Amino acid sequence: MAAKRMITFELIQTLQLLDRGFFTVSDLEKITGLSKGSLKVALSRLTAKKILIRVKRGIYQLSLSQIEPKKIANQLYYPSYLSFESALSSYGILSQVPFSQTFATVKKSKKMNLGNTEIEFTQLKKELFFGYILDQGIYIAQPEKALLDTLYLVSRGKRTLNIDELDLKEINLKNLEEFAKKFPSYVILQVDKVKEYIGTTPVSAETKSRINWPIKPQSS
Repeated sequence: MAAKRMITFELIQTLQLLDRGFFTVSDLEKITGLSKGSLKVALSRLTAKKILIRVKRGIYQLSLSQIEPKKIANQLYYPSYLSFESALSSYGILSQVPFSQTFATVKKSKKMNLGNTEIEFTQLKKELFFGYILDQGIYIAQPEKALLDTLYLVSRGKRTLNIDELDLKEINLKNLEEFAKKFPSYVILQVDKVKEYIGTTPVSAETKSRINWPIKPQSS
């Protein structure tokens, strides 16, 4: 029993020193040197004692150093960056808090659950994969790029967006126009509809009717 406690203590110290948000079963095999069978038993014991938390099948993290699921998602499905509704909400542009954490990626679109958090990855073309920064350990779209990414999906009929939920006062028109140059013409048409209202908050019902919102899906 003392030996088991020592192994657990040393494992916790090792995982803390590695300073990673999550560990795969393969990682833990290398760290502990245990066989798959023995490791399975150890993981069951450690999760039962809440020393480790199982965030999804084959993925664990230390309960003492939990990090946000979106940080884990950002590392698990690389390259990716937080965008669309999640980034807009994070910046205060979108008043509603989205149910899912939404990422852009050049890989195939995918959904996953990390603990109680739903994660959604949406594929963008490589030429549209830009305009993001690293902020507090997460790659996130700049405000103007998050808006454009959302308009891109709305224009293609893959998202819906209500103009009266947007606070556009912090959108930088110069950045928006520069980023928009790389998007298809049907997205730029939608950008032209909202540019007049950049810098305003909130968008009024009168403005909403003048913009002719919601955006009608366009063919690609």
